[in-house]
Amino acid sequence: MSTSAHRILVTQPIHAEVHARLRRLGEVDVFPGPGALTPEALAERLRPCTALMGFMTDRVDDALLAQAPQLRVVSAALKGYDSYDAAACARRGIHFASVPDLLTAPTAELGVGLAIALGRHVLAGDAQVRSGQFAGWRPQFYGRGLVSAQVAVIGLGKLGRALCLRLRPFGCRSIMGVDPNAPPPSGVVRVGLDAALATADFVFLTAPLQPDTIGLIGAEQIARTPPGCLWVNIGRGSVVDEAALLAGLQSGHVGGYAADVFAFEDWSLPDRPREIAPALREHPRTVFTPHLGSAVREVRLAIEHAAVDAIERVLVGAA
Repeated sequence: MSTSAHRILVTQPIHAEVHARLRRLGEVDVFPGPGALTPEALAERLRPCTALMGFMTDRVDDALLAQAPQLRVVSAALKGYDSYDAAACARRGIHFASVPDLLTAPTAELGVGLAIALGRHVLAGDAQVRSGQFAGWRPQFYGRGLVSAQVAVIGLGKLGRALCLRLRPFGCRSIMGVDPNAPPPSGVVRVGLDAALATADFVFLTAPLQPDTIGLIGAEQIARTPPGCLWVNIGRGSVVDEAALLAGLQSGHVGGYAADVFAFEDWSLPDRPREIAPALREHPRTVFTPHLGSAVREVRLAIEHAAVDAIERVLVGAA
């Protein structure tokens, strides 16, 4: 097949220089947004395509692949590809690729920022200053810092390990790592989930979405933490039961919840919620960001280039 015969679907806007690279490979169809393609629209636009450059907003399963007989490569511009059926791609002889490393450092960095914002009441303080009611220093907004804190990191994959590395300089009393399948990095104490929750001042969720991590943290686990424990989720939304977390906030047992990921985003789960519960979204002891883990300009550009690299390797015959 000649290069000019290739048609490439890109399901979200991309940088101009990345678009130019793709145009050298064939005809490019970029969905301009806003929002995401519906499953029906994705199937329709993918039908004549040789390559797909997809994002977290897409669900790629065997039913979709069956409607794309020309497809040779699916390149996901993301790290956690739970909404992509890599096995179905393999069965159909379609090359699948993701970007496993570039998102790790900026997401870990954001996790530390969320913890500080949550523990030090940054949003409440910002609101007071902007309200015009700030009259100078007062003994208020006392919070919890990372210095001398007991920290639990649930999930010791690349993201969890990167987070542990960034927490060390803050002088935490202890960093406990929970992962039955991965050894802890230097300076991190490996413990079981129950032991970690029993003493944690901060709990960081960095686990990927897998069958054994869906709902890993529920009401029972939340109840085991000390009163006032602060939770930070930069892994996947459905790792925690958001309703149970909200109940803990409302009872006062949970000191606060910060998240960059939410259960409604987990497109691979058909029974996922369709929104963040309003009571959780509006709770005063929360800090939320709109999935900004990799939202660093240089990082997003590098991720897009890496996704194009995978497409290029297949379409020019090197893979």
